[in-house]
Amino acid sequence: MGHVYEIEVTWSGETTGYRSYSRNHELLTAGRPPILATSDPKFRGDTDRWNPEQLLVASLSDCHMLWFLHLCAEAGVVVTRYHDTAVGVMDDVRFQHVTLRPKVTVRDASMVDKAVALHAVAHEKCFIANSVNFPVTHEPTIEVTGA
Repeated sequence: MGHVYEIEVTWSGETTGYRSYSRNHELLTAGRPPILATSDPKFRGDTDRWNPEQLLVASLSDCHMLWFLHLCAEAGVVVTRYHDTAVGVMDDVRFQHVTLRPKVTVRDASMVDKAVALHAVAHEKCFIANSVNFPVTHEPTIEVTGA
């Protein structure tokens, strides 16, 4: 059957009118703290909570990072820092594309080329990127510790 992920979404309130009901809700799974979620503020959501669109972009970024770190560890590329500034672009009905911009620091200059190449492999292996029907690109920057 493969991997199964069970999530609960819980909301309460009254839908007495489009403008009057709260979009705030919680995302839950066993053994984890809840994620306080809402709709995009353009659709009457709370600016202090995560919305589904942000969570999708975050999932793509997170999946890429986890695969990249895994591949680097196996290849002997010592990563000391990873920071991504991911951007997702939507039109009125769907995502058009997501761009990941990871800034990675490696221990030694001899690791730079391999680190760049491993971003492409991480992209190929990312479960989330393989599940969406829009382009996910990456524009990595590699730095060397202390350089």
